[in-house]
Amino acid sequence: MKKFLIPIGILLVLGIFIYTKAVGTYNTFVQTEEVINSQWAEVENQYQRRSELIPNLVNTVKGYADFEQETLTAVIEARAKATSMTVDASNLTPEKLAQFQGAQDQLSGALGRLLVSVERYPELKANQNFLDLQAQLEGTENRIAVARRNFNQSVQDFNSNLRTFPNNIFAGWYGFEQKGYFEATAGSENAPTVQF
Repeated sequence: MKKFLIPIGILLVLGIFIYTKAVGTYNTFVQTEEVINSQWAEVENQYQRRSELIPNLVNTVKGYADFEQETLTAVIEARAKATSMTVDASNLTPEKLAQFQGAQDQLSGALGRLLVSVERYPELKANQNFLDLQAQLEGTENRIAVARRNFNQSVQDFNSNLRTFPNNIFAGWYGFEQKGYFEATAGSENAPTVQF
């Protein structure tokens, strides 16, 4: 009788250990995935803030009759495209993030062209409304960078935990998959050429 109790006891202890590890791992995945969802919401929040500033900036610039209409149209169209592109926090794949980032990069490029065009209009550059909007936009761009960095850090934590042994086994059981990162835009390693 004692011979049967020892293996049963070992199996029972082993079963409890595996169950405890599986439950703990699942809970950790859920918690870190919620951190990612929260960080993603902050990224979207900052992009939304930028999107809301743009109409005010465009309207301020429109007040100058000889300003390039083509530049303003490009900003308006890029904003429309960027605001129409959304990514669900539960589907943060590298492909979806690349599409989202592509739309945001187009808007950033259009805004950059707008701000360069402003250099030819000294009275616009001196306009207090324009200066305030430009400062808010610059601050928002900094907030976007911080939100993206924080998001990438939470994705790194999640993905690292997901890929370690034995968590990778449990991740497969539970259906957790790696999340995508924000990555640098192609060509961003090259500094822009400035000519006077």
